[in-house]
Amino acid sequence: MKRGFEIISTYQNQGLSLPKRKTSKSAGYDLQAAETKMIMPKTQAFIPTGMRAYMMDDEVLILSARSSLFKKKALILSNGVGVIDADYYDNEENGGHIFIAVYNLSDHIVTISKGEAIAQAMFQKYLLIDDDAPEKESRKGGFGSTDN
Repeated sequence: MKRGFEIISTYQNQGLSLPKRKTSKSAGYDLQAAETKMIMPKTQAFIPTGMRAYMMDDEVLILSARSSLFKKKALILSNGVGVIDADYYDNEENGGHIFIAVYNLSDHIVTISKGEAIAQAMFQKYLLIDDDAPEKESRKGGFGSTDN
């Protein structure tokens, strides 16, 4: 297996579908909300997708907001662009569960419904510099764990 998505164990049998591209020319796989979430005005929220992704060691999964997220909901990705590293899969903290971090720019509560497409995920290869020497051998935690 080279790359793909899996439904995490805690969301099995909850009617979730694996991410799909909408057209043959689409670059991104649409990630959907695994549950309904209300996002208070001017606050950040983490929306669970119920998904994890596996990929080759020299690949990364890039998350970007769907264009309609801001236009229809006044939501942006909190971190601008999400980066899911290959070693995020099956980490001990959250099993590789992909969350979409959003910020509500509006003055009203925004609801994201279960099954609503909220982000796009694109697999990409990446390059390393000469004599690369990472600070850690492997990831121990989940979301934001490379800062530990």
